[in-house]
Amino acid sequence: MAAARTSLGRVHPESSILFLCDMQEKFRTTISYFPQIVSVAARMLKVARLLNVPAVLTEQYPQGLGPTVPELGAAGLKPLSKTCFSMVPALQQELDRLPQLQSVLLCGIETQACILNTALDLLDRGLQVHVVVDACSSRSQVDRLVALARMRQSGVFLSTSEGLILQLVRDAAHPQFKEIQKIIKDPVPDSGLLGLFQGQNPLLLNSTP
Repeated sequence: MAAARTSLGRVHPESSILFLCDMQEKFRTTISYFPQIVSVAARMLKVARLLNVPAVLTEQYPQGLGPTVPELGAAGLKPLSKTCFSMVPALQQELDRLPQLQSVLLCGIETQACILNTALDLLDRGLQVHVVVDACSSRSQVDRLVALARMRQSGVFLSTSEGLILQLVRDAAHPQFKEIQKIIKDPVPDSGLLGLFQGQNPLLLNSTP
């Protein structure tokens, strides 16, 4: 598998994959900003399909937590069932089939559980990890904040959905840009990020001067 360049964090459609983690029915009433993060993840999936970026979907113990919510728009993706608090074991074969893979775009829940553990496992494989901050949440906003900080300390890139989408498309002359522009023209729904990031939050500052 190609070694990732982690210094710049560039993403390219031909060497990226979209991970959609555990956006299931039973989480609908317990995860903060659940409709908003699912809406943003659905945008990421639409763009991935336009740019031929592969996408994979997991479900945590679906017998108890239910299926993926329909508003994600993931029809056509076969969900992989798991109990592990990482997507990587369930997706091992998929990852092995993509020798050109460098970047994983990661959406879903919960930030301090399956998102964090997936990110660390991917970093262990030498992959670049981009967590889509407006498409990830938790039951607790403290857990969400600290998990984002923890991942950043480990070398994960924190990005917004629109920032990643525009990196992937790169040029307004791209043949799919008009379709993508339709997807991103409306502002993303508020998922409480301003409250987490505003001010001099010590958890999100660099630890070195």
